[in-house]
Amino acid sequence: MSEITGHSVEKLGMVGLHISAAHRFGTDAFLLADFAAPRHKDTVIDLCSGCGIIAVLMKLRFEPKAVTAVEIESEGTELTNITIQENELKAFDAVCADLREWRSEREVDVITCNPPYFAESAGYRSQTAATARHELLCSIGDVCAAAKRSLKFGGKLCICNRPERLCDIMVAMREQGIEPKRVRFVSKNADSAPWLVLVEGHKGGKAFLTVEKTFYTTDDNGNTSEELKSVYPFL
Repeated sequence: MSEITGHSVEKLGMVGLHISAAHRFGTDAFLLADFAAPRHKDTVIDLCSGCGIIAVLMKLRFEPKAVTAVEIESEGTELTNITIQENELKAFDAVCADLREWRSEREVDVITCNPPYFAESAGYRSQTAATARHELLCSIGDVCAAAKRSLKFGGKLCICNRPERLCDIMVAMREQGIEPKRVRFVSKNADSAPWLVLVEGHKGGKAFLTVEKTFYTTDDNGNTSEELKSVYPFL
């Protein structure tokens, strides 16, 4: 393991999560982990895992049978491995691999992914987190193809992204035989347009889509909503 410079620790209750300038996280990570909600018996993979935040949240909150965090950049994988080792997390692996080529040794129940939100040519390109923001190393189509390779029949893929990418997500899922089954939008309040969409698809599923009520991050007084507080159980 090479030395990582400039990293720090974010506290998730009693667990310390190691992050860096290029591998950080936001509210969307908590929302996706909550949306995916794996069962105790499930085996889980988190693609585009970065510092491992979503994988760690699912491990701590839902205690699935096993978790694997897959990240193409070695720094992210090293940060996750440090978190795993320092907190003695069991049945938890971090893999440095290109999801366009990687495949799980065993088919799994749940795959999550917080992919790059912007197409390669869109938006401001950060100098420190370009691959996390832009589709430089993988596209939504690549994510869905990777999920198809590793999911069990009936297994689910859960993705979060900007609402303007919703059509891209649904088309990519269907192209890989993953049927969109559940959608939830996230807004600041009832007067604001959604800033995030959460999508769940099932491998080999039949066509039927449920659109859930909008998740509001603030209440009528502009304070943090009770629902948002509920997805931060360790803070």
